[in-house]
Amino acid sequence: MTKEDDRPAKREILLVSDFDQTLSFNDSGIVLCEMLGISGFQQRVHGLANIHMVQQGGELDYLLLHDPEFRRVRKEHLIEVGKRIRLKANIALLLKLLGQVADYHFSFHVVSAAPEEVIQSALEGIIPTENIHGTQFNYDAHTGEIQSLIRVPAGYGKVAVVEQLRAQLGLGHECIVYVGDGSSDVHVMLHVNRLDGLTISVSDNSSIAPIAKRTILSEDALGVLVPILQEIVGWNSLQIRSFFSSSGLLLQDWDRVRTDWLTFRSSASNAPMPAGGS
Repeated sequence: MTKEDDRPAKREILLVSDFDQTLSFNDSGIVLCEMLGISGFQQRVHGLANIHMVQQGGELDYLLLHDPEFRRVRKEHLIEVGKRIRLKANIALLLKLLGQVADYHFSFHVVSAAPEEVIQSALEGIIPTENIHGTQFNYDAHTGEIQSLIRVPAGYGKVAVVEQLRAQLGLGHECIVYVGDGSSDVHVMLHVNRLDGLTISVSDNSSIAPIAKRTILSEDALGVLVPILQEIVGWNSLQIRSFFSSSGLLLQDWDRVRTDWLTFRSSASNAPMPAGGS
């Protein structure tokens, strides 16, 4: 038996991230509309949200199937959108550093309602295509037009994909880390929280920040590594700073605050009152 055989097995962690505004700064739908000259994207999304027509996060997919202005979109358009997406810094370095954490192995997957072609194009050379789980379409073999949906990982759909990945890896629920940014991540975060996993919000969005166990605000993808090293690996701040320093990185600003969202209403007038003031 070799010395390598004597080493304890590494603890497997499933790390799942959303894509739009989690690994990127842009919404795929906005970039697509700018590229094709389609106006009013946000208004259409809000309209669908108000009537609860689709799962939150799946609005672009619905528009691609049913909105006349979006019917001209083809696979090549989605691939081009991915090339135009502005990604957060250091995604590749995040994966490299995760691989350097002793005694742990992190399986990194992207689960998003964004079209799979967009995500694969944006993350080409960074994340293997088999680790990307986005919305899949059926295309007409002759015209290239989108005909139907195969899968939409939005809302409860994200829960189903995460559970499938967990089962494939043979992990307990406490071995899941989920990273997201908005209301489309609420269902999966509640699911992961309930079963003792770790949830991280990269936005102070009022619909998700109170649900996530940790909130990290950074324009750098490396930001999510801090709560992972604290909550999963069990390191303190000195160990975390030393880990970054050994990789040639200086953790320059690290401010931990708690934000309370307050709204007061006068019992006499039923009018909202500002929090504070004279």
